Amino acid sequence: MPAPSLDNLRCFLAAARLLRFREAARSVALTPAAFGQRIKQLEEQVGATLFARTTRQVRLTEAGLLLLPYVERCLTTLDEGVRAARGEIGPPAQDLVLGTRHELGMSWIVPQLGALAAERPYLNLHLYFGAADDLHRKVRALEIDCAVTSARSDDPKLDSVRLHREDYLLVGSARLFAKTPLDKPSDARHHTLLDIAADLPLFRYLRDSKESGEGMRFARHTYLGTTAAILRRVLDGAGVAVLPEYLVVASLARGRLVRALPRIPLRYDHFRLVFRADDTRRALFESLGASLARVPLA
Repeated sequence: MPAPSLDNLRCFLAAARLLRFREAARSVALTPAAFGQRIKQLEEQVGATLFARTTRQVRLTEAGLLLLPYVERCLTTLDEGVRAARGEIGPPAQDLVLGTRHELGMSWIVPQLGALAAERPYLNLHLYFGAADDLHRKVRALEIDCAVTSARSDDPKLDSVRLHREDYLLVGSARLFAKTPLDKPSDARHHTLLDIAADLPLFRYLRDSKESGEGMRFARHTYLGTTAAILRRVLDGAGVAVLPEYLVVASLARGRLVRALPRIPLRYDHFRLVFRADDTRRALFESLGASLARVPLA
């Protein structure tokens, strides 16, 4: 059985409010016969009698009384949607969960929350902090709506829009390099490499560069889980690391960190706003991505 038409629902609402079929028919610009036919069609689709009619009175049946509030909400929502599409009213309040890494969220996304709220007052933006694989998994499972990450994914269920290029630098503390230089790749044997995990996801930007650092051998590797933890240990002189440029630029400017092997160009990546490819809110994600992309990384 097909769903009831909007015209039939509007006729039902007019009849329920006026309880006079002739007046209700005039209010929707139909003849009494055509109006009665629409009510009959709706009753057939619903499978219940909606009005008890006599020559002197029309009243809603129990089924009609049950249906009435749902029809009112349906038509009100539709009318508001049409007005929103015309720009006459704002869109309804909407919750959106945005995932990101902790350090990126705190340094770049959190400072934007006020501007984003002013630009989209209807949007209640929640944050979720997690690792790259966790972010992709949660977007895919619809546990979060979208995520900002530079981690790549070949998952066909995910799509993305680019936000910013992410450049990387090999850095160490000025104090460390004054004592133990890293002027050529072979000097790596005197240093500890700090990275996120055992597969060296950050060092790959140096290892896989055109002028490869593949032959570099470090005294040891230490895995610290997040770039924020790595930066802290690099500043302490505990090792060297490949880190995002936006994360270390202030420390470089103050002379606390020094770039090593500057003649070796590292590979770069891009931050992306990732979402489900089949998510019907693509236009919202693209608009949000455009707003995020206007603010430089910090």
